[in-house]
Amino acid sequence: MLERIEAVFGQPKDLVTEVMDNGYTSMELCFFPSMCDIDHLKDAVLVPFSYRFDPDEFRRMLKSDISFIRSDEPQKWPELLLKGCALLQYEGVVYCFTCVRKMLTEPGNTEVEASLQGPQSSFTEDLDMNMNLLRLRYNSPTMNADVMTKGKLSRTRIMIVYDRVTVDKSSLDEVKKRLESIDPKLIQAAGQLAMLIGNARFSMFPITLQTERPDRVAQLLQRGKIALMLDGSRFAVTLPIRFFDFMHAMDDDYEPYWMGRILILFRYIGMMLSMTLPALYIAACSYNPEVFRVQLAFSIDGSRAAVPYPSFVEVFIMLFMIEALIESSIRLPRFVGSTAATVGGLILGQAAQQAGLVSSIMIIVTSVVAISNFLIPNSSFSYSIRAMKYIFVIVATFYGMVGIIVAVFLIVVYLCHLRSFGQPYLAVNLKRDQKHSSQPR
Repeated sequence: MLERIEAVFGQPKDLVTEVMDNGYTSMELCFFPSMCDIDHLKDAVLVPFSYRFDPDEFRRMLKSDISFIRSDEPQKWPELLLKGCALLQYEGVVYCFTCVRKMLTEPGNTEVEASLQGPQSSFTEDLDMNMNLLRLRYNSPTMNADVMTKGKLSRTRIMIVYDRVTVDKSSLDEVKKRLESIDPKLIQAAGQLAMLIGNARFSMFPITLQTERPDRVAQLLQRGKIALMLDGSRFAVTLPIRFFDFMHAMDDDYEPYWMGRILILFRYIGMMLSMTLPALYIAACSYNPEVFRVQLAFSIDGSRAAVPYPSFVEVFIMLFMIEALIESSIRLPRFVGSTAATVGGLILGQAAQQAGLVSSIMIIVTSVVAISNFLIPNSSFSYSIRAMKYIFVIVATFYGMVGIIVAVFLIVVYLCHLRSFGQPYLAVNLKRDQKHSSQPR
């Protein structure tokens, strides 16, 4: 056994290959100390073999203990070692002993999807612990989990979780088909997996939802969705997804009904303002000033009296500044990121207005756009909205208010055409749509 393993790995310094002899018999042992639980290995293998050796008892332990699995296929030995197992050969038979080192012993707190009223625990980078967190919240025998391994180099475990009663079989078959079709070398994050199976490289909106919250995944499983969780990532990918799921936060379920609906309404208003307000500013200033009252039109014209270039140049300058501040706040250390973004925005905005580069109205528009974009609970969807506002700005620069109206109509048509793993993107009730689609016509 050791000769075969050394032929594959060579002689790495972090690989232990020993022939142990207790005076009665010998045993070959091989494992990676960095990936194995040494205390567990010592108590279960080394101590019974070295200090309390009983041939019949040791042989009985190897055959009856579920931690010891007979492995007669040499081509699988390197994979087992890289997963954190130890291989031992005793009396000509090779056994795999599961002693994987667990780096995490308790879940962390939510960082991306914070909640005021709901649970604070989030997924971790340990797939087994994530399944434990999910089963604690979705404690039903109908929850099913299929395991798949992807990645030629990473050999990442992927868990396909669904409720076999509520799941849509066609969507489940489509997910498994796409997972079988991909053949990457490395899979290191849930977002990478979502891009590989999304089959929508040029889509303007995400068709999968990534979340770090076990309670959100449990809620989506109840509604017939499918969750993909992978080892080494603290996010789960849920699908098929709808447009309205991106605007829903878990706090909406933990607040009174009408309060949750009002908060959702605020998010939709914020989404529309973030997407269209800069374009509306350009259209109103350059093409359609009649949409304002006379006093407001004079006020806007007076504030732009010192600005030496058209309104669309002014908008692009401020949008670039606010995007740079948002990106810098993400890349900076956590303790200074928000402070740097706030102070930088105040200083840059005031300096640009005093220098006559932008109008005071444009400062207000930029602030509203920046604040409204953070009302969207999902980061992937907020990126799409941030990108969409530039399309509206370009259209408004050439066609004014008419271009904005036509662009809104085309986006609605595009969303009606978009599908997420066979399901309509704008479906109001996914299960109801599935019921109607199954009826004969």
